[in-house]
Amino acid sequence: MQAMEIARRMAELGQADDALQAYTLAVHEGGLAPQEELEAAVYILQAGGSYQVPYTCFLNLYRRGLYQEETLALLTGAFYEPNVKQLKNRYERNVKLLKRYPYLFRKDFLPFEELPIQFYPYSDDSYIPFFPSRREFGEFTDIKRPVISRNFFKDLEKPILAADVYSQYELEYLRDNVRRSDYVGRENHLYLHYTDWGAFCSYLQCLNVRPLLEEEKIVFLIGDEVAQYPIDFKERFGMDYSQYPVKPVGIREVTRMIWLSQLQSHNCINFFAEILDGHPNILSAPAQMFDKVEEGLNTWKENVKKVHSTAQIAKSTETVNRIQRELYLLKDQTDKDILVAGYLGDERCTMATDPASRIVPALLLSPHFGYIGYQILVDPKQNLTILYSREYEKIRNSPIFKNFKYIKSVAPFRRPTTSSAACVRYMWKNALASWEDPEEEEQKLIGDDVNSRVLNRSYLIDWQDRLFQDSVLARFEDGKLNPKATFTALAEFLDLPYTESLTYCSMFGERDPESLKGDARGFDPRAVYETYPDFLGDSERYFMEYFMRDTYEAYGYDFQYYDGQPVDEARVEELCNHFDTIDHYIEASAKKVKAKLEVPEGIDLSDIPEEDVQKILSERLMELNRENRLKTGKTLLRGLHFINNHAQELHMMPLLKLDPALLEQPLYH
Repeated sequence: MQAMEIARRMAELGQADDALQAYTLAVHEGGLAPQEELEAAVYILQAGGSYQVPYTCFLNLYRRGLYQEETLALLTGAFYEPNVKQLKNRYERNVKLLKRYPYLFRKDFLPFEELPIQFYPYSDDSYIPFFPSRREFGEFTDIKRPVISRNFFKDLEKPILAADVYSQYELEYLRDNVRRSDYVGRENHLYLHYTDWGAFCSYLQCLNVRPLLEEEKIVFLIGDEVAQYPIDFKERFGMDYSQYPVKPVGIREVTRMIWLSQLQSHNCINFFAEILDGHPNILSAPAQMFDKVEEGLNTWKENVKKVHSTAQIAKSTETVNRIQRELYLLKDQTDKDILVAGYLGDERCTMATDPASRIVPALLLSPHFGYIGYQILVDPKQNLTILYSREYEKIRNSPIFKNFKYIKSVAPFRRPTTSSAACVRYMWKNALASWEDPEEEEQKLIGDDVNSRVLNRSYLIDWQDRLFQDSVLARFEDGKLNPKATFTALAEFLDLPYTESLTYCSMFGERDPESLKGDARGFDPRAVYETYPDFLGDSERYFMEYFMRDTYEAYGYDFQYYDGQPVDEARVEELCNHFDTIDHYIEASAKKVKAKLEVPEGIDLSDIPEEDVQKILSERLMELNRENRLKTGKTLLRGLHFINNHAQELHMMPLLKLDPALLEQPLYH
């Protein structure tokens, strides 16, 4: 029996809860006739189900020209009229504030009833605009969506001028990141140009202008008033900002982070950190292990606790003394404050920043891990696959990230098979060094990077997770082979000007540093074309390409090993039986590093000769690796579909798009 039939039958029997559940299921399954969709939506609304379901149904029917009188009446009665008083009150509060504001020169605000746009609330901060004159609904608008949608700071030669900004999030971002005129010793007001007075007035139903006006930093220009930009404040208002000295950036002025996220081992995070190093609008530091970041913060915290008066602040450079004093005087210090203080107090991090810049510098943070592990959790009853990573959870729950108001996430990415082979090579070199060094306490064991890499789906993002709502994936190969196009696009995404510093690699000002001994420096393309065949074989690469084929397609990589043939369990077993290259290194390390190997449960090795113990343990390790690979392969044969903890499907992180006109050579595939 279909869901609609069940729903009607349950409604007839008076079983309201069951009917509500069935009607909701029918809507989600889709395929309903228009009258059935309307019937289901009305029942869900009247029965107190999720209001967003009928809202969406009514809106879709209206836009398709179906039952327009009925659906408009339902939308208005259920979603607009109950909120109209709140919308009117917000509008009138904003109008009252703006009438007194000195840098809005037009004051003929429209009566609320004459506003050309009505806003139908979808949630606390999101709306669907309705245009009564055209009887049309506009596009979904979330005024607090944490995304900076354009390159506001592309040109810093003149004061910032931005047109038709109707996002509360972006308005506050501009307020927070454009420095005050008296801080930079020149006219530096933020100019907001609104092309349509009626639209500007209408959005005052949704926005909160009070926090935007407090510092009188913003100048509003309506329509043709844009011809006044930029205003000579000395001549017109008698304000001569050149009399003020440049004020050093304060700890809490820094509100935005550029997060270079580590999707996988050997994703070339160092290369991108070296490109962003030295930018005049970035507080930069090299990529570093996350535990080292936490250790540094804890050290700062302990030092701060020891200070009970400004007289106790250790004598150091003028900059360090100023930062330590400012940090000490801050109320309710956060981990973010301490991190920013560490950057501002380190002249290596600030050596290239422009102290008189119109904008506050962003802080570049590139924390990474020695290993990124992912687990696939399967619910066979609901056919759902959930991803979990302990390392990612550490980032997501970090108070550092929680306290930055604005975060742009850049995820460097490299061809998976090349990246994996490079990782095996790196592990092998480290293992050899650990075995040969008599003072090395921890001898290294080679891990199964192929299985880990296939499980690693960190490029799949949760749209509900703040950390990845404003994110982009940047291919390593593009950065090496088409640097101008790549870093022009990256500067635009990061809302920064494209500067000369983006044309070379550096670390604390040192040009083309050697991040890892023997690795290619700067824009040397060796790391693009070197595939490291001695460290990963064809079977391993075929296995990876097949189970990451969605990744290859989304991010523009051609298959080099997978031949497009169907893969079943028998084929998975055949591939797993021939991971000869990586197994050579794993087994060699297993025979060397006894302490790392676990004794199989139920096996007593006490009476076995020492020379045989290592052999038994290494054989068991190889068996476990094979079992895990088979399990991974058979699980992924179910399909490459993954969800978050709220059963919402994960999506591919957006790829950084390059301007074809700036390409120096064809895109890498």
